[in-house]
This record gives sequence, structure tokens and C-alpha cells, in this order.
Amino acid sequence: MNITITDSAQEYLSGLLDKQGVEGMAVRIFIQQPGTPYAETCLAYCRPEEVVESDEVLDLPKLRVYMEVNSVPFLDEAFVDYATEKMGGQLTIKAPNAKMPKVSADSPIEDQINYVLYSDINPGLAAHGGDVKLVEVLEGGVAVLQFGGGCQGCSAVDLTLKEGVEKTLVEKVPGLTAVKDATDHTVTDNAFM
Repeated sequence: MNITITDSAQEYLSGLLDKQGVEGMAVRIFIQQPGTPYAETCLAYCRPEEVVESDEVLDLPKLRVYMEVNSVPFLDEAFVDYATEKMGGQLTIKAPNAKMPKVSADSPIEDQINYVLYSDINPGLAAHGGDVKLVEVLEGGVAVLQFGGGCQGCSAVDLTLKEGVEKTLVEKVPGLTAVKDATDHTVTDNAFM
């Protein structure tokens, strides 16, 4: 995993940690809703008692950084910098893989499904104001999906599910056998018909 925290960012974060006055205070970096369009990269204080056994640790010259294990693949190539400006400074965090991680055949099946949904399927559904999200993966490799936006209540959703979404997912995700719809299509308020 490759994450860069520049010297200026380390200096800035180290200064913030010192002001807390807590021995062993560190930084935690994690992604909320990783692998989705809603992913957000977060930095937080991490007290010694908040360290989780499964955390990955990054020991830098000026500070220690804990990374939530589920966020690690999404933090690959992340870049944290602090730029001094006339009115103070700004900390910036760029995590190009937060919304769509690099996936491989070794990645969890959920990550592989989300990758195909967000890179191949949702761009096409967006033309009709729709989208689809993974709810869960059941035993036997069955993905339960939730359609939203213009897909919800659409009369062609069964065809879209079987001929488009399922065909694409089963073809691209090893171990996936079928797709099931968890959406209530009786609600037709925003349906594209």
C-alpha cells in the first residue's frame, strides 16, 4: 500500500497532536462508505485506548498513523499535504481509490461487485436517472441489489436486471452466480417509463 503524507502535513498534524496533551496520541485515517460514490476520506485523533488490533500502522518521523483495516485498499495512492497560505494553511487529502478501489481476483466479492456497478453499470443507468447499489451477498454467490432513482418503479427493471446487470456482473465477478432485486417497484414517483 502506498500512502504519502508530506513533511509539511506531518509537521502540521504533529503540532495538532502536541496541543492535545495526551501521551501517545496519534492520527487515524479511514474511509467512510469505501468503494461507493459517497466515499469520504477522514482524519481523526486516535487516543491510545482507541487503537484497534486489526489497524495497520504507519510510523512516520513526526507521528504515528493508524489505518482502519477495511479502508486500507481504498487508501492506496492517498496523498496528504499541508499548504501554507496568506490566511493560514490548508490540509488536503486526496484518495483517488476511495470511491473505486483497485480490485483483483483476490479482492472480496463485495468489492468486485461494487467496482463493476460503479464503473460499468451505473454510468448507463444514470442516463435514465437511475442507479443500483449492492445490499448484500447471500450464500451461493447471489448478489442482492437495490435499484434507485429512475429505476425504482420502472416497467423495464426486470429486463434491465436480467439482461444487463446480472449478465455483466456474473461475467465479470468470479463466484457470482445470480442477482436478486431487493427494490420495491410499486413506488413509481420518479420512475423512467
